Amino acid sequence: MNEEKKPYNRKGPQLSVNLSEVSVGTPRSVASSVVELKREIGLLSAVSLIVSVMIGSGIFISPSSVLEKSGSVGLCLVMWGLCGAISYLGALSFAELGTVVPSSGAEYAFFRAAFTDFHSFFGPLPSFVYIWVIVFLVRPAEVAILVLTFSEYTYSPIVLYFNMEISPFMESVLKKLIALLAVGLITYINFVSVKIYVKMQNMFSSLKILACLAVIIGGICHLAKGNIQNINKGFEGTRSNIKDLVLAFYTGLWSFDGWTSVTVVSEEIKSPNRNIPLSISLGVPLVTILYFTMNVAYMSVLSIEEMVAAPAVAMAFAERLFGPFAPIIPVAVILSTFSCAMSVQFGVSRLCFAAGRVGHMVECFSYIHIRRMTPAPAVILQGTLTSVFIITGSIIRLIEFVSFIIWIFYGLAMVALIVMRSTKKEASRPFKVPIIIPYFLVALSAFIAVVPLVLQPDPLFLAAILFIALGVVAYHFLIFQEKHFKCTRCFCYYVQILLEVIPSER
Repeated sequence: MNEEKKPYNRKGPQLSVNLSEVSVGTPRSVASSVVELKREIGLLSAVSLIVSVMIGSGIFISPSSVLEKSGSVGLCLVMWGLCGAISYLGALSFAELGTVVPSSGAEYAFFRAAFTDFHSFFGPLPSFVYIWVIVFLVRPAEVAILVLTFSEYTYSPIVLYFNMEISPFMESVLKKLIALLAVGLITYINFVSVKIYVKMQNMFSSLKILACLAVIIGGICHLAKGNIQNINKGFEGTRSNIKDLVLAFYTGLWSFDGWTSVTVVSEEIKSPNRNIPLSISLGVPLVTILYFTMNVAYMSVLSIEEMVAAPAVAMAFAERLFGPFAPIIPVAVILSTFSCAMSVQFGVSRLCFAAGRVGHMVECFSYIHIRRMTPAPAVILQGTLTSVFIITGSIIRLIEFVSFIIWIFYGLAMVALIVMRSTKKEASRPFKVPIIIPYFLVALSAFIAVVPLVLQPDPLFLAAILFIALGVVAYHFLIFQEKHFKCTRCFCYYVQILLEVIPSER
């Protein structure tokens, strides 16, 4: 199959658009400009994007999981440091890939560049399956989890303040309404303007870092008073059970997920050859240092037993140390979850955009708003999918068991890097990692992907695998055999009219 064909664009009615006649009232300066994604993300904003996606609610709520499974303070800290180092190596490898393949989409763009020409059927398959899983399942579900956490921490203070008595059913309804309103606001921001998103992201990232620093400074002050009895335990109680150690490692790596975020929006990064590697070299180590020192702070104030028993470690820490200022932590979680959800949606909408340009999604999802220069249909799609996940109920377990799929694709991205070292020898590589790093990460990703299947077999693993299989079937009929529904043509037509979008000129 020729990957460059655009079946959705060639079949069916399209708006015949001259940019000077886009719509009544369109400013002449807009009409005469090139309709494409603009490079509006500088170095600071790229670092903020990485920080915003990596720091969600996890570091405030669930560090107890790594400590419980590792068994000791010393090994727990080693786990956090090791997970940060591995994430950094992976991010550096993605930085090289992002300069060799300077297109939005991260893994999707890398798979297309590395594998498409190898085989007419199997070559384009990895990129399509990646889009299938990430766009329709993983990322919308992640945003839903983040927004539901936002809703929980927003709802509780309001109810306590007004001393309201609400039935469990109405409580569930109200929490979901708050979550849906948050999704609507996030979608509106990403629909309206990249500049607005960047400004809000920078502000929220700064506030999140301040909240992390508040925890760290509180822990340092506690240690300075001589309260070192918890930290002094070192490796006492370290577990030797391989299953527990692997799951601790797995949980830690999941907390660091998001280090690929800057390569998802490569086409919107200013001076990408410089800013992609540099933002990764600044952002990922920054998050690693914050995570490591926050865990030191937690463990300096709380005993192992207290940390393991706490449903939200940061809340227990704040109540013990901050007293009347303890509400700073719920506020931090609210800010953290909202900005993380906004950034995840921003990134995955660019995946839709990249896939739509080559026919791996309905093409209208690659269209750009004629004035706002945002991938408006893709943003609307993600907002809609996230809303469906919120309405249908809790999806936390599904995310936990689908998360192993992420590392399958990370490993495949490392294979793409190795392949392109041979097939694209002449490509410009302003940044290059030692070849041993991608080989190491391929082996590690295979290990991480297999471990949950062996150590925690669950029917939901089968559901995830079946979803991938369904993607292969969809690929066979819709992409390889180019069978398309007639209603798709009308759908694209009305999307263009209703959302004022047209195909990108790039």
